[in-house]
Amino acid sequence: MTEVTIPFRAGREGYASYRIPAVVTTGKGTLLAFCEGRVTSASDHGHIDIVLKRSTDGGRTWGPLTVAANNGTNLAGNPAPVALDTGRVLLVHVRSAAAASEDLIVRGKVKEADGRRVWVQHSDDEGVTWSAPKEITRQVKKAGWRWYATTPGHGIQLSTGRVVVPGNHTLPPTGTDVGNEGKYNGGHCLLSDDRGETWSLGYLDDNTDGYINVNETTAAELPSGQVYFNTRNDSVSPGNRADARSADGGTTLSIRFRPQAGLEGPVCQGSLLQLRDPDVLLFSGPACPSARALMTVRASTDNGITWRPALTVDGLPAAYSDLVRLDASTVGLLHETGDFGAYERIVFRRLPVTRLT
Repeated sequence: MTEVTIPFRAGREGYASYRIPAVVTTGKGTLLAFCEGRVTSASDHGHIDIVLKRSTDGGRTWGPLTVAANNGTNLAGNPAPVALDTGRVLLVHVRSAAAASEDLIVRGKVKEADGRRVWVQHSDDEGVTWSAPKEITRQVKKAGWRWYATTPGHGIQLSTGRVVVPGNHTLPPTGTDVGNEGKYNGGHCLLSDDRGETWSLGYLDDNTDGYINVNETTAAELPSGQVYFNTRNDSVSPGNRADARSADGGTTLSIRFRPQAGLEGPVCQGSLLQLRDPDVLLFSGPACPSARALMTVRASTDNGITWRPALTVDGLPAAYSDLVRLDASTVGLLHETGDFGAYERIVFRRLPVTRLT
């Protein structure tokens, strides 16, 4: 049996909906669970705050809801927390422009540049308080990019000290494709070699051939030191996942994104976690190929080349998720789920490592 708690439930604590979970454990063992608190509806646009709950007992109980980042009545979202070796926790995220972002959406697609910008904050007291936000857009966003998002889910700090936060963006459509934004997704990552003080762009993968369409991406450092990236693929290649590898800490890709048909499931975000002792790479995401449902953790013992189902938590609707190591014997899974839809609540599960490996 797995232990389950519910830190976020739609319609409670001042928010109509909670989406986009991310979770990290601090050096002192405090668990920080983030998500988007959507004030008026479940829409991806509008008044959205990044909210947080803390746990000091491994997710068995949770403290009160607090706001980690906000942007007035506009969007602050896509939380990408990183727990550093110094004890500091970074919170990389995006914010919309002050103009009403709803005006820039036509039939669910981005009509024009929506002004999404990139910011970072930090906490030195286990997530109790947060620094003033600092904008890093010019360092990590190229001119002409339209939609921009970090992860979703946690970022990572490599054994070298470098911080890596995956991201995605869209390029302006051209010619007869004007209006077809979805064909022009691109992948990239944000890098910091001074623990979040300064930032730069890492790899770029702007594949517009319609075969691989890089979208929401997650990362893990393999035992070899390589960085493994796994992404939601909104395209026509086999399966709905793709993966890539970097031999230089995310600066470039040694293997570009290619289909990963071993992770069957719907078009949806997923999460990675590299375990040590044993060396097992984990992936979480819904496993039903036709719908966002059947949250499953899968395991790879060959660095993401092949995968096997390790644990299906239940048969309910399920969508976005994030994985975290709690202690030597336990992994945590924070994920969206519900009885009749995938966005009714965000639950936290304590999973025994022996069930996963």
